[in-house]
Amino acid sequence: MKEQERSIRAKMAKALAEGRAILDRAEKENRALRTDENEKYDRIDAEIDNLSRQLNLYLKDETRDDFQSTHPDIVDYRPHPDQQRFMAVGEQRDLRYEVEGRREAFQRYLRDGVNALDGVEYRALQADSDTAGGYLVMPLQLVNRLIAGLNDSVFIRNLATVFPCPKSESLGAPVLDNDLGDPTWTAEIATGTEDSTMSFGKRELTPHPIARLLKVSNKLIRASFLDAEAIVAQRFVYKFGIVQENAYLNGTGANQPMGVFTAAASGFGITTSRDVSTGNTTTAITTDGLIEALYSLKAQYRKNAQWIFHREAIKKIRKLKDGDGNYIWQPGFVQNKPDTILGCRYNESEYAPNTWTAGQYVGIIGDFSFYWIAEALSMSIQRLVELYAANNQVGFIGRQELDGMPVDENAFARVTLA
Repeated sequence: MKEQERSIRAKMAKALAEGRAILDRAEKENRALRTDENEKYDRIDAEIDNLSRQLNLYLKDETRDDFQSTHPDIVDYRPHPDQQRFMAVGEQRDLRYEVEGRREAFQRYLRDGVNALDGVEYRALQADSDTAGGYLVMPLQLVNRLIAGLNDSVFIRNLATVFPCPKSESLGAPVLDNDLGDPTWTAEIATGTEDSTMSFGKRELTPHPIARLLKVSNKLIRASFLDAEAIVAQRFVYKFGIVQENAYLNGTGANQPMGVFTAAASGFGITTSRDVSTGNTTTAITTDGLIEALYSLKAQYRKNAQWIFHREAIKKIRKLKDGDGNYIWQPGFVQNKPDTILGCRYNESEYAPNTWTAGQYVGIIGDFSFYWIAEALSMSIQRLVELYAANNQVGFIGRQELDGMPVDENAFARVTLA
């Protein structure tokens, strides 16, 4: 364990001990926390959150650096099909130069439009035969950055199963709705009872368009100390990221993904049969309630199960103990081990439900590989010059087409208040 990681974990351990000492003292004296104790505990809780974020960022950087140091022969500069054609006819150039040239060309396009590109650059950036410009194929390095950004802010994408389907209207998969009945013991020459229960259905995901318009002043784009590519990429990553995360959690399924917190009809998501309120009160999660939710999943789903909660729920869960007096939230003090709740990793989202009244959802646990995402268009950017010329602005439209749905409700259990 490296020194920086050891230092962060030591600070977390100290803060955690101080916070739990406050809770344990109040419990021992059989009383609620005093105002000053509540304030101190909240400060400690915020410090633990901050240290946890620092640790996660540090571990991400370490993983990336370790991979690059152990795989020096792997370079993330793969040729675009147009580049392969250029190289095939004898234009053998350094591959890094080719991709960097496309990045520079893309930046000039963002600044000055298509007139700034020569013929080869224009063809390299074209997505189809639309000679007016249209949707551009972004340089590979930029596309990877956008995807990485989405993965950071929309964590379900990392956990889900993503199917690219650029040439299909929808993604369909057969589903065994009702299994074959149990065989019966019978005589040697008999056939057994005929089965009448086995039946099939289908889950279909139809990618829906999602778009966002970003207007940037020409002065800002021309400024030599600013990177137009970074400005556009950053804002699109943020806007697309928060909308997708909200849809994967709370989407209605009507021209948008079906969210895991949306009660759905059978075959279209997670039905209310997977709501678990046993053990919880009308206003609070309890340890027993979380245990009930966890063990409502079969063992094969629990192996990869993760929780999703709002930060307010995490704050409440950190104070809960099991029947032996042990806190059910445990920090990942061991190297490369995440923080856990009842032994399962958890994720925090601002879009998780946070209404603490009877019958409301306040969390979910599940194997999110059974949340499928169908992606027909990963990302495209269209440049609008004349439309906003009077305001000395250039418009950029980002577009994506995708759908998402839980395909096996048995892989999930929603934590519900009584």
